[in-house]
Amino acid sequence: MVQRMPETGSGEFKFGAQLIVRESQKAIFFRDGKALDVFDTGRHVLKTQNIPILTKLITSIGYGKESPFKSEVYFLNMKLFRNLTWGTKEPIIFRDSELKIVRIRSFGAFSITIKNPSLFLNKVVGTQNLFKDIDILNYLRTIIVQKLHVVLGETFKTIIDIPKNFDTLSLLIKSKLLLDFDGLGLELHDLFINSIS
Repeated sequence: MVQRMPETGSGEFKFGAQLIVRESQKAIFFRDGKALDVFDTGRHVLKTQNIPILTKLITSIGYGKESPFKSEVYFLNMKLFRNLTWGTKEPIIFRDSELKIVRIRSFGAFSITIKNPSLFLNKVVGTQNLFKDIDILNYLRTIIVQKLHVVLGETFKTIIDIPKNFDTLSLLIKSKLLLDFDGLGLELHDLFINSIS
């Protein structure tokens, strides 16, 4: 989902260096620990404080061989991450009006994209050099199962009615998840229930 350049520490990007952002990517340029700009697809000229002649002068009078002007670039994959699976690790206890107490398990899939690159980077990724979808999936799965539990309790009296209402149940869960995902800089595109047993 996210790749940092350089992978560790900060780099020295010279004045006029070119940043190439590919299709389905965004890049965020950081200097002095602050996000300065979000770049879309294309070729961009970076304007850092790292001017070669000035760098030589400054490093010769006190900074050694390293430049005092450090920068990083984070590349974010903006593609649709689909067929991400979710499921209940443990059965959910459901109070059924006809069958009394029932233990339910459920499984499904969902799709997400990064909606707000800056928010996602600052709130979820932090300063990690490589961030994969697996790094956030367990957290998202926990939220989905929690909302499933809430919607089942609010909407259904008996488990017998659930299978014929998978689409409705999916939409209700999705609507409850939108704010949670939005707060992480993510957009939930779809959510499916494959089974409830």
